[in-house]
Amino acid sequence: MNRHDSFIFIRMKKPLTLLVKIFVLAMLGFAAYVWLALHWSYSSGERAGLLQKFSRKGWICKTWEGELLLTSMPGAIPEKFEFSVRNEGLVDELQRNAGRKVILGYEQHKGLPSTCFGDTEYFVNRVSVFTE
Repeated sequence: MNRHDSFIFIRMKKPLTLLVKIFVLAMLGFAAYVWLALHWSYSSGERAGLLQKFSRKGWICKTWEGELLLTSMPGAIPEKFEFSVRNEGLVDELQRNAGRKVILGYEQHKGLPSTCFGDTEYFVNRVSVFTE
């Protein structure tokens, strides 16, 4: 390798190193964003209603999704509350209580980058059966 070839190699190495650094920083930034979106909740609360539907769906990323029918008055058209479940411990409890009135505790996570975490931005974190 002569002196001229070594100079060209060094000049090519600098932009490549810079591109690798930019790529690594972008990936770290994206990972931090995903972590923040999953661990910081925008809002939290409870919803009570009839657990109408609960199923596992998705082509590649299988997630647990459900629908809760919210009724404010008898005879009124119910509103649907769609939710996702990440906690496998809650799955059995929700399956056992399909068709019953339940109270769901949830957290809302806005800005998730993919539906691999759930189809909705509402993630259930606790379930209790409604007793009158």
